[in-house]
Amino acid sequence: MRWFLAGAVGYPLLELAARGRTHYSMAIAGGCGGAILGRLCRSRWPLAVRAVLGGAGITFVEAAAGLVWNRKYRIWDYRRCACNWRGQVCLGYSLLWTGISAAVLAADGAVRRGPRR
Repeated sequence: MRWFLAGAVGYPLLELAARGRTHYSMAIAGGCGGAILGRLCRSRWPLAVRAVLGGAGITFVEAAAGLVWNRKYRIWDYRRCACNWRGQVCLGYSLLWTGISAAVLAADGAVRRGPRR
């Protein structure tokens, strides 16, 4: 639940900082993405594998949210971006989500291990 809440707050805040606006659906999508990352934090797979899975999972959530809320491209529009799918997701943002996933998963691992002596 805490991962969902962190994503539900974090994703709209990222959008507000980057674009100056957001939509309530981004809180739902962010919560789902946060839940995916929370699940991956408990995995024993290598960080790189978890980061790619996190990026793919968030991209899937964004695509699903786009099909539900963004059919008329009023929230976001990636049609002009390279390697996009129906203007809902694109390769550039998928790579960004993978990088953000890596950072979040690495930070969680560092917090779980605690300070080194």
